Amino acid sequence: MNLNTILPLIAILALSGCATSKTTYLNNGEQGLSIDCSGEANSWATCYEKADASCAGTGYRIVGTDGTPAPKESDKTLGVDVGNYKNRSVVVVCK
Repeated sequence: MNLNTILPLIAILALSGCATSKTTYLNNGEQGLSIDCSGEANSWATCYEKADASCAGTGYRIVGTDGTPAPKESDKTLGVDVGNYKNRSVVVVCK
């Protein structure tokens, strides 16, 4: 492989994101999951998909969200949300 084929692959991998989750505890002692799905390549839907997968299909309850709100369609450029780095995180409790 030469450098011209490796660089685009690295760029694609850098832009493609995945949601990460870690165990957290709420103030009342309940165990939950803190899910981070920040970045241009992710969306709020990525957070909820990760929550569903992490809870093994049993369902979940959203305890809190934090981050950049989803833009209105009229604020997108050619249907795509282009701009600053997006921060998104959600805390859920599996049912």
